[in-house]
Amino acid sequence: MLEISHLSKSFGGVHAVQDVSFSVREGAIASVIGPNGAGKTTLFNLVSGIYTPTTGSITFKGENVAGMAPDALARRGLSRTFQNLQVCMNMRAIDNVMVGSHLRLNQNLFASMLALPSVRRQDAACREEAAQLMAFVGVGKYLDAEASQMPYGALKRLEIARALAAKPAILLLDEPAAGLNHTETGEIEALIRKVAQAGITVLLVEHDMKLVMNLSDHILVLDYGKTLAEGSAAEVRANPAVIAAYLGATA
Repeated sequence: MLEISHLSKSFGGVHAVQDVSFSVREGAIASVIGPNGAGKTTLFNLVSGIYTPTTGSITFKGENVAGMAPDALARRGLSRTFQNLQVCMNMRAIDNVMVGSHLRLNQNLFASMLALPSVRRQDAACREEAAQLMAFVGVGKYLDAEASQMPYGALKRLEIARALAAKPAILLLDEPAAGLNHTETGEIEALIRKVAQAGITVLLVEHDMKLVMNLSDHILVLDYGKTLAEGSAAEVRANPAVIAAYLGATA
């Protein structure tokens, strides 16, 4: 589904990502972990088109998409969420989810201005689909609520619903459990499993190691922008270099 080859990104003299290579197979849950400043979010921003690589390639479904704009990647089936919530607080929850469908809708200006029957049918279908996605992620009770009235944990899942509205082949989740309590983290873990079971490939950046180890088919460990280790949860958990990076060499 996704193949990263010798990917690097520099900001002046800062080498945020250095010669990173890894792949994500279709249908898998893959995770990227590492200490603070390891380059995880920079890697996500490269894959999702926010940054252009200095060197290297990003192959998505057989096509080199390195440097491609985020909207072009979304049309090809790549969606993401963000570490810091990107929810429109001045809109209703369901309207936030509907925004995720905009690339698939008829955007004819005159048809919309005249509120033609085809446009009304399309809007109704889009709203019904958004309601189903809200139920899928577990926030169906907020259907008619303003986003500003929702608790933080529910907003995290609302953002996932919006990403799913684009019907992605792969979903990039940037720290979906950040700021959540134990119960909310468990709900996010269950939701990620549901997403994968629905046939959507997942690439995850997360600090919660219990969640990562419970979910991941494959894990990439970064440290100072470089690949430190790669493998299954059991392999990564037992790797001395990973232990040293997280706990210190003495530990």
